[in-house]
Amino acid sequence: MGSAELLGREVTKLDDAVLLDKEDRAGPLRAALSSQIAGPLAALVLAVVIFSATTDSFLNPGNLSLIAQQSVVVGTLALGQTLVILTAGIDLSNGAIMVLASVVIGNLATDGNVLGALLAGLAVCLVLGLLNGVLVAQFSLPPFIVTLGVLSVLTAAARLYTDSQSYPITSEFLTALNGGPAFGGVTITYGVMLWIGLTAILGYALTQTAWGVRVYAVGDNPRAAALTGIKVKRVLLSVYLTAAVVYAFAAWQALGRTPTADPSGYSTANLDSITAVVIGGTSLFGGRGGVVGTLIGALIVTVLANGLTQAGIDSLYQQVGTGILVVIAVAVDHFVRTRQTR
Repeated sequence: MGSAELLGREVTKLDDAVLLDKEDRAGPLRAALSSQIAGPLAALVLAVVIFSATTDSFLNPGNLSLIAQQSVVVGTLALGQTLVILTAGIDLSNGAIMVLASVVIGNLATDGNVLGALLAGLAVCLVLGLLNGVLVAQFSLPPFIVTLGVLSVLTAAARLYTDSQSYPITSEFLTALNGGPAFGGVTITYGVMLWIGLTAILGYALTQTAWGVRVYAVGDNPRAAALTGIKVKRVLLSVYLTAAVVYAFAAWQALGRTPTADPSGYSTANLDSITAVVIGGTSLFGGRGGVVGTLIGALIVTVLANGLTQAGIDSLYQQVGTGILVVIAVAVDHFVRTRQTR
């Protein structure tokens, strides 16, 4: 096969993908029901029905509010993780970035300059996101190796920065996201509102903007994307920087959830965020998925843990259940992709 013919096939493939994306925009409800959202949503509804029937307090307003609050930090981290995974990458360092930003905020806030502390935390996230983005995009290093190395460095850096001590958070502004209005006994915290708002913003950016089309194109086939004029390196860099901003919001939410900046906190947040993304239907191979599915995936994980705890089932079985869901989600994605390539 000649190079000209290969080029033509790659360009045609990308054009077809863009056309399908436009058709999905024309019928968002139909696209949602036929895409990766339907499966996770059905699983969430099924879990709610089962735990409602087998426990006495699952549907209590206070418990529903607790489920939403427990999902916030990992759910927000998972939004940034979704962007990276859509480009066929992975970010093992997102939890460590969030923790380092939170302890920087906690330390600087002791001087009373809360706004300055928050901006410093945002700057930390942006610098680290830029580092990941440059190493992956400009130097073409594997995202798994890059972010694994950054994870190791940041885990040690957070403890060195704090001398392994935690900072109590006394500022009402830093813990404000844990408050919020109550409706019918269900408290909707500002952190939950922020999580939903970020999901809506990123969902719009991915489905209704040229940037979103480029993100999906790069994740689906970076070579074909480059052949059609898409600046692949620029797109990758923008994804890691955008994800870093999301991680900064997660750090603020973490300070509200537990008013202590702890360098050893959220040690499994990176894996938890990946779990939420995968269960939410986003493909680890890139180019398929979205943030709405990720929000549902984060709720599924929390509902599973909450419901099994109320049912008196050992926490080890919670991990077994979550692991099974992840394997099923990856297997389904592999099956779908295999059929599409035939």
